Amino acid sequence: MTESNPLVTDLVDLLRVERMGDGWYLGSRKKGGVGRVFGGQVIAQGLAAAQDTVSSERIAHSLHAYFMRPGSEDYEITYRVERDFDGGSFSNRRVIALQKDKPILNMITSFQKAEEGLEHQDAMPDVPAPETLIADEELRKKSAHLIPEKFRDNFMRERPFEFRPCDPRDWAGNEKREKAQQSVWFRLRSKIADDPSLHRSMLCHASDSWLLGTASLPHGVSWTTPGFISASLDHAVWMHGDVQVDDWLLYHCDSPWGGHGRGFNRGQIFDQNGRLVASCAQEGLIRMTKR
Repeated sequence: MTESNPLVTDLVDLLRVERMGDGWYLGSRKKGGVGRVFGGQVIAQGLAAAQDTVSSERIAHSLHAYFMRPGSEDYEITYRVERDFDGGSFSNRRVIALQKDKPILNMITSFQKAEEGLEHQDAMPDVPAPETLIADEELRKKSAHLIPEKFRDNFMRERPFEFRPCDPRDWAGNEKREKAQQSVWFRLRSKIADDPSLHRSMLCHASDSWLLGTASLPHGVSWTTPGFISASLDHAVWMHGDVQVDDWLLYHCDSPWGGHGRGFNRGQIFDQNGRLVASCAQEGLIRMTKR
């Protein structure tokens, strides 16, 4: 891992939001971005805006977001934060993300004062260590010739997170898996400041990767399949404790149900010590169009 990766630096800058006054914030555009805004970016910027409105002793523990319209990387994003509730232990914030005066995402976030409590968790799945696995970018190089030319540049672009799948998928989309599940290790490509709020925003950004595609695994289709359409409808994250996104984390995803043009996906994120640091859920559009 390098000590200073420009993609990581750019992502840190991207997830900082600018105060505009009276509950309004401005999120910048992604450098070199072309096309649709990545949903994880909108969630992470919205969380950063909401976090700015609560005291530092209150920590984000959950968020629930609904995607309404695709955002465009041609424009900045404006965030409106409503201070709905401040109680003795919890605070609640409602966030609306807008582009060109139209909402693209609604999100509710909850914050809590740290406290002790009864503890239990699921065990981490038994998977290979990240050091034994091939990086996703190397796997993509081997599959690049299978990807339609119009998607190839985006497919091969370098990302601020390094991913190492435990069970690499067939990017051509022809493999039908018996179980709708996959596991992938991930971490930032370089170290970042030890700021818990920043690490939580980064985690939420990364949580929108890999999860949606899990629902397509039993069907032998992927985003490269002609006529197949997929898009996130909603996204939820529960953060169970502090996390370091510049150390290896395991994202274990499964999809217990699909139907009616939708697929439901769940994710668990563990650190290398087996501690469950976050849980995720997402329903997405998975639809075959008539051709």
